[in-house]
Amino acid sequence: MKAKKNALAQGFMRCHDCGYLTKTIDQHSLCPRCDSHLHARRPRSLQRTTALLFSSFFLYIPANIFPIMTVNQFGAGDPHTIIGGIIELIDGGMVPIGLLVLVASIVVPSSKLVGIGLLLLCAHFRWQINARRWTVMYRVIAFVGRWSMLDIFMISILVNLVNSGSVQIIAGPAATAFAAVVILTMLAAENFDPRLLWDNQQNL
Repeated sequence: MKAKKNALAQGFMRCHDCGYLTKTIDQHSLCPRCDSHLHARRPRSLQRTTALLFSSFFLYIPANIFPIMTVNQFGAGDPHTIIGGIIELIDGGMVPIGLLVLVASIVVPSSKLVGIGLLLLCAHFRWQINARRWTVMYRVIAFVGRWSMLDIFMISILVNLVNSGSVQIIAGPAATAFAAVVILTMLAAENFDPRLLWDNQQNL
């Protein structure tokens, strides 16, 4: 099947800021609508996404090893990691909340790390893939990533609602690492240019 010419091959470029499509042969020209610099692809997209992804991966390790919160009751502290907290919730009969924390704290962040990594490998090694499906995967990653903060929101709510004279909940060091992982993966997805998936595809 003969490959179709994409917009870039025909001399069109889309502004990253306002979305205006213009025909130009100079990649350093300005957008006629908002005067922003035009680029054929987002500058240094792969490098920035890779740096953010590796930072997220290294922070995800302490986020799961260190306690994410400590429950002090009558002066005795009981720290919990993410996995420990999930087990504690399930053992305490709060299965729906435990499953919610499992999805928000384990399934979604790990899936994002793997998904963004595959997108980077695909764009870097120019794999011949179904670009439409991989673009859909990118959109799903960018959409669901924000819900990874649900665990941090739950801890914040518990800290404000549960704290009393006898019971006190203190956020642990893993909470900071986990919040950083969520933010860095969101930035990684934002910096990745999905149009790279369509470049060098022989059958479009």
